[in-house]
Amino acid sequence: MLEMRPNCECCDLDLPPDSNEAMICTFECTFCRDCAEKRFYGVCPNCGGEFTRRPIRERRLLAKYPASSKRVYNSGCADFVGRTQLSRR
Repeated sequence: MLEMRPNCECCDLDLPPDSNEAMICTFECTFCRDCAEKRFYGVCPNCGGEFTRRPIRERRLLAKYPASSKRVYNSGCADFVGRTQLSRR
């Protein structure tokens, strides 16, 4: 089951479980759509995997299977930008 992390790991934007803006990789690294597409060009800076839109968990299931409340934030994510751009060339 997906953790459904509550924020973007780069800009710390809130990403509630019903957000259409949450993007994840196969390791569930979680970023907002803006960071995933414009900052990292679709490549996860943590693992090199591709991003896909995180599915939305139905509200009725959130009571039984709640989203994670653990925030993951990397204040140095801007350091990954150059490396990500170079790996796409």
